[in-house]
Amino acid sequence: MKRGEASTLVRGSVRDTLLRMALPMLAGTFAMNAYNLTDAYFVSRLGTVPLAAMSVTFPVVMLLTFVAGGIGTGVTALVSHAIGRQDRADAVKLVTHGMALAVAAAVALSIAGYASIDWLFRRLGADGKTLPLVADFMRIWYLGALTMALPMMGNGILISAGDSAGASRFMILGTALNAVLNPIFIFGLLGFPAMGIRGSALATVVAQTVSTAWLLHLLIARHRLLALRKWRPGEYLDSFRRIAGFAVPSILSMALMPVSAGVITRILSGFGHEAVAAAGASSRIESFAFVVPMALGISLTPFVSQNFGAGRLDRIREARSLATRFALLYGAAVAVVFFACAPLFAALFTDDPKVAAVLVAYIRIVSFGYGMMETHRYSGFMLTGLQKPVSTTLLNALRVFVVLIPLSLLGARWFGVRGVFFGRLATDFIVGSVGIAWVTRTFDSISGAGTALEAR
Repeated sequence: MKRGEASTLVRGSVRDTLLRMALPMLAGTFAMNAYNLTDAYFVSRLGTVPLAAMSVTFPVVMLLTFVAGGIGTGVTALVSHAIGRQDRADAVKLVTHGMALAVAAAVALSIAGYASIDWLFRRLGADGKTLPLVADFMRIWYLGALTMALPMMGNGILISAGDSAGASRFMILGTALNAVLNPIFIFGLLGFPAMGIRGSALATVVAQTVSTAWLLHLLIARHRLLALRKWRPGEYLDSFRRIAGFAVPSILSMALMPVSAGVITRILSGFGHEAVAAAGASSRIESFAFVVPMALGISLTPFVSQNFGAGRLDRIREARSLATRFALLYGAAVAVVFFACAPLFAALFTDDPKVAAVLVAYIRIVSFGYGMMETHRYSGFMLTGLQKPVSTTLLNALRVFVVLIPLSLLGARWFGVRGVFFGRLATDFIVGSVGIAWVTRTFDSISGAGTALEAR
């Protein structure tokens, strides 16, 4: 795209543009959810101890995910804004420097992690049985962490360039290749030696390496957004500073998810293993319920940012209205289906009547807040697209620390385990409403600033 050309996401119908972005990403979001499930399924065939060892690695794997995802959020928002204001040179610089920053972060974390495997994982709960397996898995995983970081940020860049189909395809490629290679490497099929849990790590590294190679091809050959040439140190530092302005708040926002999950699990543990087991099963059910709205959510930040760069607040307002209506209608439909099918879902996950009763209660109560939960999530995506990443973090912190945890504690004290679920339901309605108001106020502030500048 040359300066003066119309940007990809600022043309045509807003509804059609969002639909064109979201539909290809639907398959991609399914693929992302299937990745970890594939690893867990095949490792579980090795027995309980290997599966437990893989579970111990989860916090470290999530750390790299948060860092790469945070950098990717920053690059996506900034590149979309640059494309919107038709500044190709800045977009190329940000993509190139963002990839370099992701590489540097992945290498630093890998070196530190590799050197501290025994020390770290003992403190994360590994024992004499699981620690050798954890070490086998992580030694390979750390060597391939570089190729895992880049695909995590690549999909947002491709969406910014108007290539959501390409973003979806390269995510699907990695997931499919991982599913094929897992049994081959783990169990020693097709002449390969049986590697056990190490095979799962190797399958992930190979799949992500292929995805990274395809991503680099797309960025260099098709979109010309990656320039492998010499840059001045000052240019790198300037880009790193700009990206960090988004990456740090985004990493903090993502870190809130396991924090809130841990606190809620701790609250539920007071009601017995049945409550914890039911909540764990229901979270897996929820993850698939959110796949469809997440496909739209992933598209919102680049759409909003690009149109913000082009000065098209009218298109952003229309996108917000469409996204909010979709979230509420989809949430209502899912709530009805989940309420009716809750006993069937419970039967799929457990034959323990106590666990089933708690799981049914969770689904039938919490699902009625899904629409407002997505409204809250969409508000965060839009605030990031409007170059307000700190506002997104504050909105997420408000949800966890000010509303969710206090209401869950109060609900548990007054109404038992169902009170925790009603606390979550109330949280989704409260914070969804706050998100709508926050975005509206941000729009008014931006519009007022633009009017004042025009008056001068």
